[in-house]
Amino acid sequence: MQAGEQVFWDGTETYRIGWAVVGRLPAWLARAVFALIAEVVWRLQISGVRQLRANLAQVTGAAADSAEVRRLARMGVHSYLRYWREFFQLSDSRPPVTFKGLDRLPAAGSGRGVILALPHSGNWDLAGAALAELGHPVTTVAQRLRPEALYQRFVAARAAVGIEVLPVDEPRRTVPALGRRLAEGGVVCLLADRDITGGGLAVRLHGRVTTMPPGPARLAMSTGAALIPVSLWYNGRGLRVHFHEEIVAAPGTGRREQATVMTQALADVFTEAIRRHPQDWHVLQPVWPPVPPR
Repeated sequence: MQAGEQVFWDGTETYRIGWAVVGRLPAWLARAVFALIAEVVWRLQISGVRQLRANLAQVTGAAADSAEVRRLARMGVHSYLRYWREFFQLSDSRPPVTFKGLDRLPAAGSGRGVILALPHSGNWDLAGAALAELGHPVTTVAQRLRPEALYQRFVAARAAVGIEVLPVDEPRRTVPALGRRLAEGGVVCLLADRDITGGGLAVRLHGRVTTMPPGPARLAMSTGAALIPVSLWYNGRGLRVHFHEEIVAAPGTGRREQATVMTQALADVFTEAIRRHPQDWHVLQPVWPPVPPR
């Protein structure tokens, strides 16, 4: 599970069943089962679904109980359950992935690494597996789950498709490792639309002030790697992945100001990308600080 990721359910046994069963099901049956689960989750209106509606209300400018937001939130629940179905099938059959702007990645052998900053949209694991197949193995960070055996199962599942996972709660080990991967010309992927530590930089996302993690910008500044925003969305049975233009640091400013400007540029790209495909933005936890009561 990558840093900042959230789930509808909890429990080691659930994931074990997913790995053991989903990969063995015919594709049509797996789609039907997860569509049914998504519909049940939607009808239950659990806290994550209600928060998704609140987040989409900010994106669209409509009320959380409006027909438009409810329609998008229902599609969002189905999209997120689709993510989990595809995750459990990563080592088996995978849907097609189409890349746009792939030439914006530094050329192999150039010695310059790249940081791909992503929102929680589409299927980032599927995109990473497809990128690895093209000769760009990916390194990312993840929250350490408990029990340890479950965390290691997630690590192994991603390693099997070319995604290296480093623990987010061991910065003395993880940060130097990320630096080494970038110095070798590697690809680092970081989910960057949610500040889960509380130490983020203030930005405007969808017209409202919040904070986003400073890690992508600071890592790019300290290593010289390219910082490239990425947007992802589902297109029929396939996944579309768009590499946007590199975000560069403004010269002649302090490092914190540089990091803030770069992070705001990320927020601007994410805002436009999420507005285009709000149904595929999987954020079930608060993004903006609560509005104080009048």
